Amino acid sequence: MDPSRRRFLAVAGASASLALWPRLPSFAGALRGNDDVRFIVVLLRGGLDALHALPPVDDPDYARLRRDLAVTDALKLGGGFGLHPSLAFASQLYASKQFLPVVAIAPPYRGRSHFEAQDNVESGGDASAHLQTGWLSRTSAAMAGAEALAVASVAPLSARGPGHVRTWSPPFADDVDPMMLQRLQGLYASDRDLAPSFADAMQRSGDMGSSGALRLPQAMQAAATFMRANDGPRVAFVEDTGWDSHGGQAYQLKRKLGELDAGLRAFHDAAQSIWPKTVVAIVTEFGRTAAANGTDGTDHGTGGVAFLAGGAVRGGRIAGDWPGLSPSALFEGRDLHATTDLRAVFKGVLADHMGLDRGAIDRQVFPDSVGARPMTGLIA
Repeated sequence: MDPSRRRFLAVAGASASLALWPRLPSFAGALRGNDDVRFIVVLLRGGLDALHALPPVDDPDYARLRRDLAVTDALKLGGGFGLHPSLAFASQLYASKQFLPVVAIAPPYRGRSHFEAQDNVESGGDASAHLQTGWLSRTSAAMAGAEALAVASVAPLSARGPGHVRTWSPPFADDVDPMMLQRLQGLYASDRDLAPSFADAMQRSGDMGSSGALRLPQAMQAAATFMRANDGPRVAFVEDTGWDSHGGQAYQLKRKLGELDAGLRAFHDAAQSIWPKTVVAIVTEFGRTAAANGTDGTDHGTGGVAFLAGGAVRGGRIAGDWPGLSPSALFEGRDLHATTDLRAVFKGVLADHMGLDRGAIDRQVFPDSVGARPMTGLIA
């Protein structure tokens, strides 16, 4: 059997068995480098709209491009940016210098396919490399065999490869796609019998979002429980879906950003003993069009945003180079231009926080990435 195929089946088998365990599994393995630090990556699948989560409120072209979709009640940060009001806890972390937005960022991939872009983020390779293993697994291998964790329903690409990555799936029912809810609302609105029941379901769905009783907060709480153990994983991966927003974006992202904020708080509260030495990286596969479309949403774009959080982060500021939203500054005349390779952020955390050797990062974890120099100044 092909080794990569054998490894995939082993990881998948571990996932199935762990999901049935009434208690959390133990981890083993010593970390080479800074052995008492933590790094967790949260992948928001679907392409988070950076201009909605972190609106550039002082950019003179923002309101023109977004029209009614512009966020007018953003929580003011600094440097010309604000946070969507659903990210209230993140705003508190920013005030305490534990939250760092990195603007105009993207993986090397420049197409508009969710699947190809997500594979590029998880593999960590150049866009043309099409690697079959993930950088999380290769990071585990570079840490002298220390085990990592992927909180996911099936083994993600990031977990496949030469390292030891356990996959654990929380026993939650699938979340409801918010875009589907929006479409069904229009369909049922004129039905006298079904409209009241559907409106009630929509209300209950909104209540779940406001209380954080959804998948992501519980998944992040579970990840914190694993990671705070003395022998717990030093590196982890959590994924979330439902971030594609072609229509009805304001409602959808209000709910999803609230869920993300609740997830960040859940991790923070459950990880108190390790929070001062933790970095949480929140990323997505690409950005969206700078202008709103005709259905109150946005379409697939290029430049996005990444958020770092944690007690080990040098936050309270805006990182990255902002290219602006003027017509001449947009990528292909429609997207926010990406000025930072997402791998530069990952590499900066692995070098300055996890203590991995720069050569191992360039050759083993992110091959063919010498041009993406590690971003410095991310760690307090």
